[in-house]
Amino acid sequence: MTTAILLMGGSGLRFGSSLPKQFHRISGKRIYLYTLERFLEADLFDTIILVCHPDWIAEVNADLLPYNSLRVKVIPGGENRQTSSYLGLLACPDSKYVVIHDAVRPFISKRILEEHVAAVKVHGAVDTCIPSADTIVHSASGSLIDDIPVRAHYLRGQTPQSFSYAAILEAHQNSPGTNASDDCQLLLNQGKSVFIVPGDEHNIKITTELDLFVAEQLFRLKQSAAPPLSLLSLKGKRIAITGGTGGIGQAICILLEQEGAIPVVISRSAKEFAADLTSQEKTQQLFEALGPLDGLINSIGLLQVKELKNLSAHEIEEMIRVNLTGLIFSCKWAQVKEGGHIINIASSSYTRGRKGYAIYSSAKAGVVNFSQALAEERPELQVNVVVPQRTNTAMRHACFPDERADSLLPPEKVAASIIQLLKQSGLTGSIVTP
Repeated sequence: MTTAILLMGGSGLRFGSSLPKQFHRISGKRIYLYTLERFLEADLFDTIILVCHPDWIAEVNADLLPYNSLRVKVIPGGENRQTSSYLGLLACPDSKYVVIHDAVRPFISKRILEEHVAAVKVHGAVDTCIPSADTIVHSASGSLIDDIPVRAHYLRGQTPQSFSYAAILEAHQNSPGTNASDDCQLLLNQGKSVFIVPGDEHNIKITTELDLFVAEQLFRLKQSAAPPLSLLSLKGKRIAITGGTGGIGQAICILLEQEGAIPVVISRSAKEFAADLTSQEKTQQLFEALGPLDGLINSIGLLQVKELKNLSAHEIEEMIRVNLTGLIFSCKWAQVKEGGHIINIASSSYTRGRKGYAIYSSAKAGVVNFSQALAEERPELQVNVVVPQRTNTAMRHACFPDERADSLLPPEKVAASIIQLLKQSGLTGSIVTP
């Protein structure tokens, strides 16, 4: 019998959040659930034990209801990793082999799991390691270098770590302390050998906010590299496009019509649905009149390239209202059907504030964060944010008249990415870069 033990008892102190890192979301799903799915899909384990902080057990059990798997068991963890690992072992006394993994490593591959299960049956103890691209420096004091060893002789440890059940249980029971951060170390302390299975650079451990950002990008890349999904038809779908009379919004409307959808064009200059979306009252009235929609795409935007000292109070307020407030009002009042889409268009400038862009880039950063939060608040919808690079639009040319058009992204390419999102099902909370 082979058992997987997923350690998820961390409190999230290093993550800098009251919410433990394993419960944060990537594309609308909690991190530990991605990890659990990899283990379930591998179909290598008789039992999967989630070792959880006692305060979160009820919520984890609720998360697991859709999986309906008798193989998954939740138990309370201890005050540190070693104690939690030991409690996981005590919960599976009939096991012959155990595979212990950090629940905050959601990109574990089937290849690694298969090699671990095969290797542990031969070697009895297996670790996951990858080479270091950086020079290794030894410093006992932390302020002076004692040695620079040969880099090829030093590897970076990951998980899983796999063991003969009897061997790792004995190592835990004979350990002189209870705060070891690595199960393999317990066996090495007893003079036992540990075999190495090659890991993967993508098998990252999400410990900090930066790790979460990297994980979101990895997830997006894996989604892009995945085989094409079975795409849904947009024929007859009513989809509202704010800012649909120019630039990216206009390109979206053209492609929607080609797909047989019904674009509902909303802007101050729209012929049928003219509205000032920066007004809460007018926005509410408009969407109540429109009734149920299959989707909402927010393409409104306003850019003025000026340093803060040169911006008037009106210009500042207008950029915030157009780029952020109006988008929020639209998301609040649009009657998007269950399973429908909200796609908010931000900008690649959200990642870093730049001179002359202070208001615009901060508003676009707000769009990204707002979209991620809305995806969690509205799980019945598919809420994603698109962050195009510099795009060939009239607004762009007005601000940068000397910029070469062939160096810019065609609005049709951004629109095509949005159409692909609309034709997919199940993706939410993602940052998509065309």
